[in-house]
Amino acid sequence: MNATLLAVALSLVSAGAYAAAAVAQERLASRVTEGESGALRMLASGVWWSSVGLNAAAALLHVAALKYGPLTLVQPLGALTLVAAVPLGARLAGRRVTRLEWRGTGLTLIGLGALLLTASGPAPDDTLTVPEALVVAAATMAVIGALSRPGTRPGLRHATASGFASGVASALTQTVTVAVTDRSGPLLSPQVVTVALLVAAFAAGGLLLSQTAYRGGLGAPLAVVTLSNPMAASVIGVALLGERLRGGAGGILVAVAGAMVAAYGVVVLTRSPRAPAAEPAREYLPSIPAPSTEPAALRLSRP
Repeated sequence: MNATLLAVALSLVSAGAYAAAAVAQERLASRVTEGESGALRMLASGVWWSSVGLNAAAALLHVAALKYGPLTLVQPLGALTLVAAVPLGARLAGRRVTRLEWRGTGLTLIGLGALLLTASGPAPDDTLTVPEALVVAAATMAVIGALSRPGTRPGLRHATASGFASGVASALTQTVTVAVTDRSGPLLSPQVVTVALLVAAFAAGGLLLSQTAYRGGLGAPLAVVTLSNPMAASVIGVALLGERLRGGAGGILVAVAGAMVAAYGVVVLTRSPRAPAAEPAREYLPSIPAPSTEPAALRLSRP
């Protein structure tokens, strides 16, 4: 099978697994409160660990796809996560997908599709050096810290931070994958070990940030994650890994236009009403009249 086709096939299955994980995370986030008790309840939940398992399976498939395709090709295919997750989440919530959700999802996918059209290149063979990886990690941590600073309301900022963390993790993963499969050097070189640790840190951070973002619903946060992820990875691919966009200056214009359309799709999704949360069960007790403060003599004198 052609390497590009194999990368696309692996990316499709990975997107499906990510979609199921996102829906599970959103349903859990809507039931878990903030604070230590909420975190402990989340860790004790089977839904949480199932989402972790789905994310791990999706990540492994994504790693395999990055072996056969460039970042500028593999990352935009993650937009299919949005296609599957929005209707799946609505179905599990017992409601229909709204017109605004379909419209926002469609616009986001059209924009990301334009980005995908500009992707090109053979299977990757370049890697980040340790200094480059550390600079990328430091810059990403600074951005994430600014977006998710204490006191920030859970929502699109956390989703953006999650997308950046996941996108950088993918870019670093490609370095590990290419370096490990390159037989010209040692398997566990300082480069592989250092970058692998950074991958683990950013992957875990992206998962926790998305869990926080989904407290505000699924559609808009997932769209932001889906949009910011390939952008972060593609910037690293083009700037540091020698990847290029097709079409020269025209291709860049198409990519910019696609990014603008996708961003507008995210704005549309933010306007979609969230499904109403179930009201807490109330305990009904027989009504007991309050004791009267009226003097007994007056009460007895009434007919």
